[in-house]
Amino acid sequence: MKQFLSLKDVPNLSDLIEEAKEVKKNPFAWKSLGKNRSACLLFLNPSLRTRLSSQRAAANLGLEAVVLDVNAGSWKLEFEDGTVMNGDTAEHIKEAAAVIGAYFDVVAIRAFATLKDREEDYSEKVLSAFVKYCGVPVVNMESSTGHPLQAFADLITIEEYKITERPKVVLTWAPHPRALPQAVANSFVEWMSAAEVDLTVTHPEGYELAPEIMNGLKPEYDQNKAFEGADFIYAKNWSNYNDYGKVLNTDTDWMVSGAKMALTNSGKFMHCLPVRRNVVVGDEVLDSEQSLVIDEAANRIVSMQTVLKKILETL
Repeated sequence: MKQFLSLKDVPNLSDLIEEAKEVKKNPFAWKSLGKNRSACLLFLNPSLRTRLSSQRAAANLGLEAVVLDVNAGSWKLEFEDGTVMNGDTAEHIKEAAAVIGAYFDVVAIRAFATLKDREEDYSEKVLSAFVKYCGVPVVNMESSTGHPLQAFADLITIEEYKITERPKVVLTWAPHPRALPQAVANSFVEWMSAAEVDLTVTHPEGYELAPEIMNGLKPEYDQNKAFEGADFIYAKNWSNYNDYGKVLNTDTDWMVSGAKMALTNSGKFMHCLPVRRNVVVGDEVLDSEQSLVIDEAANRIVSMQTVLKKILETL
């Protein structure tokens, strides 16, 4: 694996899942793989699970990880070509990315969508700039439009807990007080569409994801109908794609409740965290044995370690 920006960088998903199982079973078996190697973890946005799991994953491989909070612990970056830098940006991405690439063997980046300009967000301006200029393998720790490490961890979790060969997996929109990106939902749909699961996406009308993400998959607008017989319920809010970045629906009826989980096939509840209790999901679900949120968070170490292992093996 030369880089990890999205599912497109995975040659064989089944093989990657099997490798993740081995990594989880023997997390320190490749401790020498990262010897004398280093990774820079760049954060343009806040993080808890991504930051900590990435550092743990690197340590398990003997890889030195250095964390940099861009715009807080470094110069503010400029991304536009031909700009006259007489404003608040002090360093251009061309120099910054090239210098970081000169210092490290792998660069991992977390940069959220602005939710102001859909074309700009979906062009992946920040991630693409680092890929173009840093000259070393790049790992996507969540970008404007995708969160493949989370989707990978989600799939590992489903593999561990499924009780049927091809489980029914439901991605459900849930209410939230502010606008959130489509990144987690996008990657979840992409990865589950490629996996051995039956995927259903349910959301209020008007919250359709990008056509290229859904790739012909038709949403179910009746949440209760979607939940019927489900083995896994994955809740996530996302803002509007067509009226970009807007919150047009705050219907509390879309919260995942115990009554709705009762419609499932003793289904398990999943969420990427952090989660707004009693807004996205009720306490009675989140605190129940149906909840897998801690298990999938733990698998964030596994997903990142597997990706780093695959990349280090090519260096």
